[in-house]
Amino acid sequence: MFPQGCVSSPLVIMKLRIQLQCKNLHEYLRELSPELLDRLYNHPATCLAVYRELPALAKTYALRMIFLDQPLPQAAVALWVKKDGQRDHDECMSVFVGLRLWHSQQLQGGLQGYILNPVFKENLRIALFGGGKVWAEELSNLGPDRHARDIDSLDHYAMERWEVILHFMVGSPSAAVSQELAQLLTQAGLMKSESGEAPCITSAGFQFLLLDTASQLWYFTLQYLKTAQSRGMDLVEILSFLFQLSFSTLGRDYSVEGMSESLLTVLQHLREFGLVFQRKRKSRRYYPTRLAINLAAGVTTNSPAPAAGLGSAGAENTGFIVVETNYRIYAHTDSELQIALVALFSEMLYRLPNVVVAQVTRESVQQAIANGITAQQIIHFLRTRAHPIMLQQKPVLPPTVTDQIRLWELERDRLQFTEGVLYNQFLSQADFEVLRDRAQSLDCLVWQDPSNRVLIVTPQGHGEVKRFWKRQRSQ
Repeated sequence: MFPQGCVSSPLVIMKLRIQLQCKNLHEYLRELSPELLDRLYNHPATCLAVYRELPALAKTYALRMIFLDQPLPQAAVALWVKKDGQRDHDECMSVFVGLRLWHSQQLQGGLQGYILNPVFKENLRIALFGGGKVWAEELSNLGPDRHARDIDSLDHYAMERWEVILHFMVGSPSAAVSQELAQLLTQAGLMKSESGEAPCITSAGFQFLLLDTASQLWYFTLQYLKTAQSRGMDLVEILSFLFQLSFSTLGRDYSVEGMSESLLTVLQHLREFGLVFQRKRKSRRYYPTRLAINLAAGVTTNSPAPAAGLGSAGAENTGFIVVETNYRIYAHTDSELQIALVALFSEMLYRLPNVVVAQVTRESVQQAIANGITAQQIIHFLRTRAHPIMLQQKPVLPPTVTDQIRLWELERDRLQFTEGVLYNQFLSQADFEVLRDRAQSLDCLVWQDPSNRVLIVTPQGHGEVKRFWKRQRSQ
């Protein structure tokens, strides 16, 4: 008979930590459908952005084939590199195929040949050698802007806008963002919102704050693009506009004339992120900021950087935290953002003009862990922002502090739960072993107790295990 008692049951297992997947431009484009990619290549700015991020050898391949109208035999392409460069050649082949940058064609005699994607080739030639339509209209016909912004003011504006988002994530009371932006942060997994409570930062959000500003912005843009189609927006139109912005001139104004309603909405979102400056919502001009211009220029890194925030330049380049064996933290900074980050896992004691004194306590650490921040993330934060004096000692952080933070985490994480489907009441040991072996082969067995004939499988594998058992009974 079929095992009875199939119910959802909690089980102690290893807890999986959320890791930010910060893809680079090519990794993101590879995930798009062929139809979307072909539409994207209709825009010279996209083709130039893709070409700019190609490996050096792949750029050479593209330039060699940009004026060829006939397929080139595969053997001829292979002769472009020596034997010791085969790995680089294979990498180029993988990039070209993944991005649909060239097409494979059958030649006479059964040989295989390659030719650049015709749409990509045509628009890359326009981008590199001139021609085509103007990507963005400058406002020379409207005359000088009475409220023109120089580069310094644009940098300051971008810093202000982006740090508002970061301050909101760490819970600063003075930081306010739109409801749509708060929802995007929640959908991206950077914040969580319980019913009736204000959003608070998650483990992924804390990791996000440890990234450098360029990677933060790129990751955030990817999350925005993921939700664009669900909001009825054209993904190709948005991406093409972002690529156009990345080739804009810093300090110049551009026109909104000819933009669709969807793009005007995107422009307002970019304004809130700090990617563009627009004096008023209805203004006919906008100024791309440095954040927008650097957006698609190789801006990803998966490793945390010792910087969080655009405007904390002093804190980014120099460590500012001193940790003592009595669990006291001395943060030599006047950055509100850095102080708010320290407050996420410590108890604030004193605040002086250029220094903040805090205490790492059992309650503060466990409260941070309850919000999804791990002990390893806290230790990494303290180590990457350690004062130069502390960097001279080995280890950098006092072991008594790091060990205690880990122990406080273990106190809370004694039990960790996941959902599962319980199988019991087998009529024979043979029935139990048959079903257990099948669950193991499907890699969905979570736990077993042979002596009591009990096993638990994942909810995802339950359907296949159930179908297998029905087939087994009918034999």
